[in-house]
Amino acid sequence: MEPVEITEDGLLLRPWRAGDADAVHRACQDPDIQRWTTVPRPYLPEHARGFVTDISSRAWTTGAGAPFAVCDAATGELLASCGLVAIDRGLDSGEVGYWTAPWARGRGVAVRATRAVARWAFDALKLRRLIWQAEIGNHASRLVALRAGFRVSGELRLADPHVGGRPEGWVGSLLPHELAAPGEPVRYGPETLEARRAAVFGRPQPVLFADAAGTELRLRPMEERDLDAIVATCRDEETVRWTSVPHPYQRADAVSYLHDVGPAAWARGSGAIWAVADDEDRWVGSVDLRISPADPLVADVGFMTAPAARGRGYLPAALGALSAWGFATLGLARIEWRANVGNTASRRAAEKAGFVVEGTARAGIQHRGRRQDVWVGALLPEDQA
Repeated sequence: MEPVEITEDGLLLRPWRAGDADAVHRACQDPDIQRWTTVPRPYLPEHARGFVTDISSRAWTTGAGAPFAVCDAATGELLASCGLVAIDRGLDSGEVGYWTAPWARGRGVAVRATRAVARWAFDALKLRRLIWQAEIGNHASRLVALRAGFRVSGELRLADPHVGGRPEGWVGSLLPHELAAPGEPVRYGPETLEARRAAVFGRPQPVLFADAAGTELRLRPMEERDLDAIVATCRDEETVRWTSVPHPYQRADAVSYLHDVGPAAWARGSGAIWAVADDEDRWVGSVDLRISPADPLVADVGFMTAPAARGRGYLPAALGALSAWGFATLGLARIEWRANVGNTASRRAAEKAGFVVEGTARAGIQHRGRRQDVWVGALLPEDQA
């Protein structure tokens, strides 16, 4: 396949040249590129030279791919890498891959370049479909794909997962009729919920603070040193009675909660789990927020308290801080609370945090093999005013 040049929307996409090696090496020192792509670590000058000469030219020659250097059409400055990282002529399908140099971010370069590559792939190569893949948690890449027109519709286990990364990926696809025309407005702009949440969940989980009668609480990600306290709490008879923790509770359950459940929720952008730590940074409870898959403006909360920390007002304070973060940062319109009828401790904590009990859902939940009635309540942004 003969290399080509594409000029579109202020960008020049051209084959890589030996003279690009220094800029590629500089760009690939970026922590985000090293975190989310498969570039070697550490990324050395010889890696850059090999990419812009041997690897890229071989892809064009064999027809296995079509890698482009993305440059400013006016100045020639290197801005990004974008192209087809794989071409399947049996299916007439290709896979898009990209990264943006740190000095060129925030200018829509990756979106414009991906649209240009897609247009060329559909028109010149007559491909019938493009796919996109990224490790779950790479919200910046996902947002680019959405803005370029890809329909992100599922997950799959990655064939070549990044060392130290998650083994699962998002997958999306784009068909020719779904590609926007040049200059057409980009969807999912900076003010949209998708962009807002990508910015939140694309960064490390934050630490929140709350005050409980003079005790400063920290809501932070869980740590290894919390495991003993979590296990003890989840074996407590009141926890077993009122929550859905596994019973009997094993240490392996806590380890999975720490390493799998919490990080997976944050990576997917579906919610978050915080450890509640007292003024000596000891685990005294957990609170979690789960975004509804049916309505992205609604979430529900769950919580539990260490037996020795009950009755001190820690959970109402933590719930208040968590809810304020959910409204202000995630743009939630409603946060819901549920508890089995009779769980008065949970109800008191929710009501002290401002939740309004709205009624009882009869047989509203399956709990320990039986249908149970549940209290239902909610908190709205104006309730915290």
